[in-house]
Amino acid sequence: VQLQASGGGLVQAGGSLRLSCAASGGSFSSYAMGWFRQIPGKERTFVSTIGSDGGIRYYEDSVKGRFTISRDNAKNTVYLQMNNLKPEDTAVYYCAARRPLSGLRVGAPSTTGGSYDFWGQGTLVTVSS
Repeated sequence: VQLQASGGGLVQAGGSLRLSCAASGGSFSSYAMGWFRQIPGKERTFVSTIGSDGGIRYYEDSVKGRFTISRDNAKNTVYLQMNNLKPEDTAVYYCAARRPLSGLRVGAPSTTGGSYDFWGQGTLVTVSS
């Protein structure tokens, strides 16, 4: 499975961006998907995750009410709509895919980076004050 993240850029505080992550190969509709971010010199941290059918979504507390994760299984793509961006949202954003565990049909959403099987290359989001 290959994941290609895009949509990052430079935006002023209060602005919006929509990140996309296109998957190729594998069985996208069975994967849980996640977004993580990393500030240089710091560990990668959880942002949001979504179940295979989009019915379950979790968010990191600081982005609740501002970010929305969604997916289009027909397009093998997961999105992260980011509104009311703040300078502290500046980071490289990574998408990740989690396969179903043995015996299950779909992957469960997870806030733990170590539980994901595939990672995209990252897209830089810079929010200026």
